[in-house]
Amino acid sequence: MEEQFPGPTVPRSSRTEVFVSYLDYFRFGVIARVEQLPETELRRSRLSSGWTPLELVKHLTFVEIRWLEWGFEGLSVEDPWGDRRDERWFVDEVETREELLSALLDQGARSRRVIESNDLDALGIPGPRWDGASSPTLERVLFHLLQEYARHLGHLDIVVELAGGSVGE
Repeated sequence: MEEQFPGPTVPRSSRTEVFVSYLDYFRFGVIARVEQLPETELRRSRLSSGWTPLELVKHLTFVEIRWLEWGFEGLSVEDPWGDRRDERWFVDEVETREELLSALLDQGARSRRVIESNDLDALGIPGPRWDGASSPTLERVLFHLLQEYARHLGHLDIVVELAGGSVGE
């Protein structure tokens, strides 16, 4: 996993590797923050929106599935919205931190394979993910994923700080 911020002066071998390194960095950041939280904070919401840290982890796993596997690759995904129940994020009480973080890491490895085996200009497969719109390029999908990860990592920084953990950037 990427621990050093992959800023613009850090050499990368390709544009694809730039995207992969940022995604790895943000994913590692989410995992590191959730790992430092005590068990009592994992299923507790400190925000009026009501989401919990474990729900965020599961959501990000499904975000990668929806955009890269179901969307870009056009694969059949049994439940692409498996992170939701009744229009909100959901984690079953039997799902553990370890299982959810492991699922996020596993999805990250699958995402890396999708990204590295395609050209950034490649168009996604037409399908239900695009809701009738033209399929975007892989590069556009990755820009979306990066902004989603960056935004949610910032949200998680606030939650961890409110829970008494370390302060993020």
